[in-house]
Amino acid sequence: MSKRSAIQSHEWFAVVVAFAGSFLILTAYYVLRPVRDQLSAAVGSTALPIFYGATFVATLALAPLFGALVARYPRRRFVPFVYLFFIACMIAFIPLFRMQEALDARLLGSAFFVYASVFNLFVVSVFWSFMADLFDAEQARRLFPIIGVGAAVGAIAGPVLTKAFVFLIGVAGLLVISALLLGVAVLCLLALSRWSCRHPVKGDDRREQRIIGGSFLAGAAETLKSPLMRRLAILMLLGDAVGTVVYALLVDYNGSVNLTPETRANFNANLDLCTNLLQAALQLTLTRSLMTKFGPAPALSLDGAVKAAMFGALAVFGTAFVPVLAAITRASAYGVFKPAFDSLYTQVDAETRYKTKNFIDTAVWRFGDLAITTSFNALRALGTTLPGFSALAMLAAGGSGWLGWRAARSIEVTRAKD
Repeated sequence: MSKRSAIQSHEWFAVVVAFAGSFLILTAYYVLRPVRDQLSAAVGSTALPIFYGATFVATLALAPLFGALVARYPRRRFVPFVYLFFIACMIAFIPLFRMQEALDARLLGSAFFVYASVFNLFVVSVFWSFMADLFDAEQARRLFPIIGVGAAVGAIAGPVLTKAFVFLIGVAGLLVISALLLGVAVLCLLALSRWSCRHPVKGDDRREQRIIGGSFLAGAAETLKSPLMRRLAILMLLGDAVGTVVYALLVDYNGSVNLTPETRANFNANLDLCTNLLQAALQLTLTRSLMTKFGPAPALSLDGAVKAAMFGALAVFGTAFVPVLAAITRASAYGVFKPAFDSLYTQVDAETRYKTKNFIDTAVWRFGDLAITTSFNALRALGTTLPGFSALAMLAAGGSGWLGWRAARSIEVTRAKD
């Protein structure tokens, strides 16, 4: 490998620790995910608007708190605080799951769905905002795919742990494991913060100590004001439209084929394993090569093309193809789309990274979930069948690929002029 594409000597510590941090965070999440998803399968996709509506409300309630932390504290203080908050919430669920037979299972399941969904949004979003603040654009192209492999490996380890321990220590024990993993991830973030003091981004030596200021509403206002941020918000919504339709189809498939909580959870864990093995392969090979040589534009376009092709296959092969559709589109979303999409934020200012990105990754994303699942149920009530949903998803996937190309190229043109 050339010097430009290799990890530089002073970057090794940061890459290793960031790799470990992303591994721990995704392992913690994927210990929880099969439990959440089997609850969705138990009630069916018709209940998803309720779940996502509650998640959207929770997201809006917590987002101003996140904005207040960003406005008052440097990143080395507020980022660990976000993680400690979610650890505390996870610990609070432990006695509830130990008493779950005495509680309303549907109510507990709904609460846990909201928690796991908000966990995914805030914990993962904050991590990648943190990464974007540690490295410049050139470093991101080289290093983000490698760091992302840590997340991919964690996404494989999480379901393996779930399958290995759920019948030994129960759901409450899984929460303990997840909380411990997230606690070690906090130590990784603190170590990265100290590394950045010794190796600041060139031309921005005080990035580590800077307090960003503003509020959560500033992120919303900037999203509406900036043409680039509007494009990224729409790009997120198009990608979410595809992913949410896949999730709704998968929920109904899982619920119809697997009739017990254990078999539904096992199905989810097996699907996660297949998906994330493919995701890791993509990040190790295709994504890193594309981003290093050509930037994020081809990766974003490729993701849209893959998803459109998979929905075309779904229209041909029918419901039995749903697990294959889910595995391939999810692997593309997180193995190709996500690293390329997140790398775009390295080329904007700090407030945009922490405020606008957080607004798009939380409020916009969860609003999209609510709107799409509600529309899915409405279209199904009007008689829309699988081929119709496939055609609509193909349009969304094609739009995502085209808009991703345009957004990435517009940034490159702006940088060339500067």
